[in-house]
Amino acid sequence: MLMLSCESSVLRVLVVDDHELTRLTLQLAFSCQENIQVVGLASNGQEAIEMVKCCQPDVIVLDLQMPIMDGWSASSQIKAISPQTQILAYSSVEEAKSPRATGMANFDDFCKKDVSTSELIALVRQLGKRRGDSEIMR
Repeated sequence: MLMLSCESSVLRVLVVDDHELTRLTLQLAFSCQENIQVVGLASNGQEAIEMVKCCQPDVIVLDLQMPIMDGWSASSQIKAISPQTQILAYSSVEEAKSPRATGMANFDDFCKKDVSTSELIALVRQLGKRRGDSEIMR
């Protein structure tokens, strides 16, 4: 009997942050992980929306405060295009706790920027698994 495992599938991640160093650091951290592929880097919400259309990420690590288009505006448009995509709001403590942030249903989870790399990776994997589970449920 042939057993097919979903575990071997690669988790596609899009990193969105207006700070180049943050984007590159996150790309490096994810690239070292087994079964995680960074499919794109964007510096604002508008770029993120374009990349969702062409790269079809499973999980997006999305900064909230960015020029041109912020993470709040981008998240609603991303969910409209790709409802299955999991969005991790990646931000400072103050923003993540703001009423505006907690009332937004477009984010699947929140993560403070001072989180450890291993915690961030675990969170991204968890969201990826959640996306996989929701695909199976459909």
